[in-house]
Amino acid sequence: MQSPMTVKPRVLLIDDDASHAEIAGESLERADYDVTLAHSGDGGLRKFREGEFDVVLTDLRLPDTDGMEVLKRIKATDADAEVIIITGYGSVEKAVEALQQGAYSFLEKPLNRDALRNTVAKALDRRQLSIANRELHRLVNEKFGYEGIIGNSPAMQQVFNRLRQVAPTDARALITGENGTGKELVARALHFNSKRREGPLVAVNCGALSGGVLDSELFGHTRGAFTGAVKDHIGKFEAADGGTLFLDEVGEMPLETQVKLLRVIENKEVTPVGSNTARAIDVRIISATNKNLVDQVAKGDFREDLFFRLKVVEIHLPALRERQGDIPLLAQSFINEFAKQYDKPVKSIDHVALNGLIAHAWPGNVRELRNTMEEMVVLAQGDTLTGSDLPHNLQREGLSSRPITISSGETGSASLVGMSMEQIEREAIRHTLKANEGNRERTAKMLGIGERTLYRKLKEYGLN
Repeated sequence: MQSPMTVKPRVLLIDDDASHAEIAGESLERADYDVTLAHSGDGGLRKFREGEFDVVLTDLRLPDTDGMEVLKRIKATDADAEVIIITGYGSVEKAVEALQQGAYSFLEKPLNRDALRNTVAKALDRRQLSIANRELHRLVNEKFGYEGIIGNSPAMQQVFNRLRQVAPTDARALITGENGTGKELVARALHFNSKRREGPLVAVNCGALSGGVLDSELFGHTRGAFTGAVKDHIGKFEAADGGTLFLDEVGEMPLETQVKLLRVIENKEVTPVGSNTARAIDVRIISATNKNLVDQVAKGDFREDLFFRLKVVEIHLPALRERQGDIPLLAQSFINEFAKQYDKPVKSIDHVALNGLIAHAWPGNVRELRNTMEEMVVLAQGDTLTGSDLPHNLQREGLSSRPITISSGETGSASLVGMSMEQIEREAIRHTLKANEGNRERTAKMLGIGERTLYRKLKEYGLN
């Protein structure tokens, strides 16, 4: 990837016809490109590996290899690099094959100067757009989400900060929050951002199993341990060895199982039901509950010593009604997901529909919002969700509510309702540029994008 401080786009021209390469290279240099020449496939690939190039032009026929092989190996090294195939043989079949393999375009010798410059310029634009889209995705993920968890509210930013601190460690974590707030998603984020990411992530719903069955699921059992135990059974702890065990609804765990779990945590070994032999395990435990375990301890329904073992770090997830400003981001994310899943043309949602979503209390939290958005996308008639696409109960709530302005979470506020991602991006660039008194270098750094990407965005959005 090209450094944002590089002024001239870099072009690698691979052609065994030295005189032809010199003429083409000079033409591109006059158009303000930094051109490097190579006269063999291996030589060109070596220079590509050693340098950073935006566009590669390669002859189809070279003394040591062919342009198709050069194309394949360059794409394997840098998927964003744009490759233009040059040939003097005018093979339509090869042109089609090259495009199918990822080439940007196909030019015939002798090269027309204007066609050469135009094709390289368009290839460069596509590369910059690809890089900009990836940078924007990274920026959005950093600012508004963490491993698929979306939010820009202050409450969610606190969650993200804690996740980044806790995930790389082996500390046991207790995730708290109402049903539907995304506790399992947080558990997955903790696992896949830890040093155990290559190991298994095993989940157990403690509230769905009775005491005896839960013991067998967690710790395993031996053949003949109880009626119906016809063979040995490996428990979830052993299945999660080297990885993470996620105990969902841990507040529902029976007291007798809590005693056994505490022993496993303290001794780092598990004894299957019906066995006297303990087996060493290496497991990180992440648990989750929608109950107040402090109250459970006070009532005698949960062991205090186990509570403190599980709650080395607590991560509390706010209810959706406590983070209304995240609803537009979540809604758009679900629109993108379900439009693709159901092959629907839906791209956005208008402010009336958003007001209806924001006015709702969301007792089912993000899970309920996700189900609602799925229904709306499936039944939508156009490319924009409107108030008439809302479920009937949300339509009534939306009509009875006033228009809502969403806090941006930054200094001041911005009305994000009904704005497209392009509009949000334009406003972010405009305000950041203004805050930096027009200094583009500082603005690009603050936004986390390259200066050339910023220049293109300024032109695209008509910003001075």
